[in-house]
Amino acid sequence: MGSFPTIGVLALQGDVREHLTALEAAGARAIGVRRPSELDAVDGLVIPGGESTTMSRLLQVFDLLEPLRARLKAGLPAYGSCAGMILLASQVLDTRPDAEHLDALDITVRRNAFGRQVDSFEADLTVAGVEGGPVRAVFIRAPWVEEVGSDVEVLATVPEGPAAGRVVAVRQGAVMATSFHPEVTGDLRVHRLFVDTVRSGSLRAE
Repeated sequence: MGSFPTIGVLALQGDVREHLTALEAAGARAIGVRRPSELDAVDGLVIPGGESTTMSRLLQVFDLLEPLRARLKAGLPAYGSCAGMILLASQVLDTRPDAEHLDALDITVRRNAFGRQVDSFEADLTVAGVEGGPVRAVFIRAPWVEEVGSDVEVLATVPEGPAAGRVVAVRQGAVMATSFHPEVTGDLRVHRLFVDTVRSGSLRAE
């Protein structure tokens, strides 16, 4: 692997190109993942924003659901933004009964939590592990985290406004998730944090 880990972006729906570009700029070799053989080739995986129930169905259509669950259980580093956070959660509120999720983070997520009043907004967040000042966070029909398990680290909460105090970034081991979309702002710090997580995990495994 060397110093350039191979990180996949789940390429079924959503902001795939933006994440691939950000990962390359943050020091990774980035590839789209649509089939199990591509999943086997990666050191880490990004699950982008999109529509979580559609992505859940496409994971099954492309025969990726069980292979991805198995790799996550075996310790694959993963990062999910927005819909990716929903898919990584252990429990999802306000979703369809047939929607699948990956059970990789011990969190309860409320889908489309910010509601119509604040469907999309921006905020400056202090994110644990990210240096250099606040991160400008873009929320687009975003979820938030209602509950976190004892092994989950809260990385960021909304500082003010109607959603003040809501948890919007978490990490558990090598798996992290944000309610917001860092791939759309040009700020690479969240992607660099994930690339560093993948790199350090791969070095320990060698």
